Amino acid sequence: MASQSDSNKGVQGGAALWHGRFAQAPAQELMEFTQSLSFDRQLWPFDIIGSLAHVHMLGVTGVLSSGDAATISEALIVVRSEFETDEFVFLDTDEDIHTAIERRVTQLCGDVGGKLHTARSRNDQVVTALRLWCKHNVAQLTQRTLGLVDTLVLRAQQAGWDQDGIYLPGYTHLQRAQPILLAHHLGAHAWSLLRDVERLQQTLERLDVSPLGAGALAGSSLPIDPVLSAAQMGFAKVFANSLDAVSDRDFVAEILFDIALLGTHLSRMGEEWVLWTTEEFGFAQLDDSFATGSSMLPQKKNADIAELARGKTGRLVGNLTAVLVVLKGLPLAYNRDLQEDKEPLFDSMNQVSLALSALTGMIASATFNPDVMAQAADAEALAATDLAEWLVRQGMPFRQAHAVIGELVRVSNDTGASLKSAAAAHPSLGAEAAKLVGAGVGVRQRKSPGAAGPAAAWAQQQLLRQEIDRLRNISA
Repeated sequence: MASQSDSNKGVQGGAALWHGRFAQAPAQELMEFTQSLSFDRQLWPFDIIGSLAHVHMLGVTGVLSSGDAATISEALIVVRSEFETDEFVFLDTDEDIHTAIERRVTQLCGDVGGKLHTARSRNDQVVTALRLWCKHNVAQLTQRTLGLVDTLVLRAQQAGWDQDGIYLPGYTHLQRAQPILLAHHLGAHAWSLLRDVERLQQTLERLDVSPLGAGALAGSSLPIDPVLSAAQMGFAKVFANSLDAVSDRDFVAEILFDIALLGTHLSRMGEEWVLWTTEEFGFAQLDDSFATGSSMLPQKKNADIAELARGKTGRLVGNLTAVLVVLKGLPLAYNRDLQEDKEPLFDSMNQVSLALSALTGMIASATFNPDVMAQAADAEALAATDLAEWLVRQGMPFRQAHAVIGELVRVSNDTGASLKSAAAAHPSLGAEAAKLVGAGVGVRQRKSPGAAGPAAAWAQQQLLRQEIDRLRNISA
């Protein structure tokens, strides 16, 4: 094998690995437009995993001699070390990470390195590395998402699930509706994130298929064993159709959808924190380490993490749209358009991972203002539904009860009289019904299964913990 230092220095030229068919070198404009090395170099660990598995399979099946397989494997291990120590040197002629690695292997072990690509095309090589990248990163993303769930559940526990728990107004149409436990509100976001985790896990299961051995589109005439290389890489399944194997990017679209929906959930969460931390709401305060200031207004304390979680969701949706548009008109099998799957995927994975970490820290360190929340939730109008349901329990049809209480609220608003006193004086209500209007009373009325009050909280806590444990066990 050539020495590492001699063969990895001073080389600036060379032909593209596919140059044999052509009488002229590729134009600079072509190389600049078609290169993907600027963004796909992060695939290097996974390309090496795939190449080592491929060489091992070629050696076992006798396509390569054991000596040649060992020589190429040793060179791949050297290349891996060069990447790990940031010593790998890229050349101008390296189109992508895959050809860069093959070029370096050939430098290290001479003509034997040319056997690395036996029975393999860049078509199946690229998608193999991308699937491996996805397996690794989707698994990490599920853990980050579960980390935010853990933070929400912890803050819910601290807020209290019982009758002494912190409560606030629940909203519809951004109008105060009914009092709910803060734990219930935080739990709602946890449930949506758990659905995101489950979707990611299902996507991970579907993408766990090795395409290596499909070749350019039709497989190989050599006696290769795709099952063996798949096992070496840790894939659960092997492709059944070579055309589908090299052209399938469903898994990219699925991941981008999962991330876009996850981002949408983070955006909703961010919107609430933007509102909650304003002086107008005052429900919470951000820790200084998770807030920003203004370059001009000294008094400002801005929820930039929450705002960016909201704003970046458009980017995540756009990345999904971009890939779907690329895929929609492609004939079988591989087309160079598929190179456009990576930048949106890498960007979305990076952005949503950053958002999860930032929001987790922001929520974990924030301070709630229970008195402000309770004052807003104890507004008398929020007892209106409870008064209507009291009338229902007395036998009045709900639509009639709704009209009675609606009129009572209107009169209270017009006259300035309290809803409590108006209820006490109403012939269909009286003093017993008026007891439903008071501080801390409304939240305790939310008793039905899955409801927002303390009576239903124990069952929800148990279900939430069970679902977290179930999904975490799947991810393990």
